[in-house]
Amino acid sequence: MPDQTTQKMVIRLLPVGELLLDPENPRLEAVTSSKDQMELVRAMWREMAVDEVALSIAENGFFEEEPLFVIPSRPGRDEPPFIVVEGNRRLTAVKLLLDEKLRTAVKATSLPPISSQRLQQLQKLPTSVYPDRKALWAYFGFRHVNGPKEWDSLSKASYIAKVRREYNKSLDEITRKIGDQHSTVRRIYRGYVLLEQAEKATGFNREDIVRNRFYFSHLYTAADYPEVQKFLGTNADDSLHENPISTRYLPSLAELMLWLFGSRERSIQPIVQTQAPDLSYLRSVIGNKSALAALRSGISLARAYAISLGDTRRFEEALAQAKDSLQEAKGTVSTGYKGNIELLNQMESISKLTASLLDEMQRIASRSK
Repeated sequence: MPDQTTQKMVIRLLPVGELLLDPENPRLEAVTSSKDQMELVRAMWREMAVDEVALSIAENGFFEEEPLFVIPSRPGRDEPPFIVVEGNRRLTAVKLLLDEKLRTAVKATSLPPISSQRLQQLQKLPTSVYPDRKALWAYFGFRHVNGPKEWDSLSKASYIAKVRREYNKSLDEITRKIGDQHSTVRRIYRGYVLLEQAEKATGFNREDIVRNRFYFSHLYTAADYPEVQKFLGTNADDSLHENPISTRYLPSLAELMLWLFGSRERSIQPIVQTQAPDLSYLRSVIGNKSALAALRSGISLARAYAISLGDTRRFEEALAQAKDSLQEAKGTVSTGYKGNIELLNQMESISKLTASLLDEMQRIASRSK
């Protein structure tokens, strides 16, 4: 078998029937845990935009310049069936194009019929056979974690965890091999071990989240904040270990997961709706005892964030916002104001409030002098 680092790639044409979808495909981490080939086809069709690939293959054929990367399904035996570890979308597309019954079963009825010539061409596909997954980990890391064909963040994290645990590679080695210059490996791995511990030790369930999509980026971004690490009783280095959160801080981990993802069963909405600005708000709140207590009491994240700023900064920001709003009103008064008496009364109230605020500020300034 070819060694990817020392030998030229050898292409073998293998029948489609001898090629299996990969049940360990990291891209399916958040989609399905099934190992059944039919369920894998269904999941790929539903979640991985296979229709785009299928339409291209139906029109142009399968490019031999981009072979499938496969490994024997039985370790140490270079014989079928083979598992496709790179190219599962393309394999799914071909299987659907070749099999009308399969298209019907997974509701891929939008795919066009193909010509008899194309049907014959797709019976065998170009593959490059490798002895096992380990032989390809650095290639996958570069290509899908830090390279041109990036996976989603949860798939990346799952793969990094697999490489670290099954192939005994350190995070430093993984980082070097894939050319990671932005601490991506550490950040997403930190989030992944927190997710695993939350699922094992706090009862968190990805099936119970409020949204249809699991936003793993919320977790690994939050876990990178020193304030959140302190909240969880850990730090930047210790949080990279297996089960990094001690028993004492597991309630804090459960609380964090609820803030990030909510609970459909308990009818609790996540307080983090978007990364910007909600995650930075949560970071400030968690780092401030008064604001954290307020958040736990049930007030909104925005109000808790305002408490975390302190009165001085809140006053400065409120004054700046008021000035901006009044300047905008001044710039549009000639074209935007039509003589409405209620708006005039509102402005008179603002004027009185402004005068009162100015008087109080002048008194304070005088006393400070």
